[in-house]
Amino acid sequence: MEPANTIIEICGGFRAVAKITGRDETRVRRWTYLKEKGGTGGLIPSECQQILMEEARKRGLPLSPEHFFPPKMDTDSETDAA
Repeated sequence: MEPANTIIEICGGFRAVAKITGRDETRVRRWTYLKEKGGTGGLIPSECQQILMEEARKRGLPLSPEHFFPPKMDTDSETDAA
């Protein structure tokens, strides 16, 4: 589930992200689950975002703040078509 899947992949996987953030690996995996399944719907908690950004900079990983926000749906095109 995006954007968590992409961020976790950039940062080296579930185990690496768990170590970086000080979270249990199970908790990190829940970031990729639907909210209905006990997850965060692909969103990474804000307190972990800064930690991941700082570590990515140190390691030279291609992570940017934009990765943390899912792309917006284009609702204008749906309105125009009606």
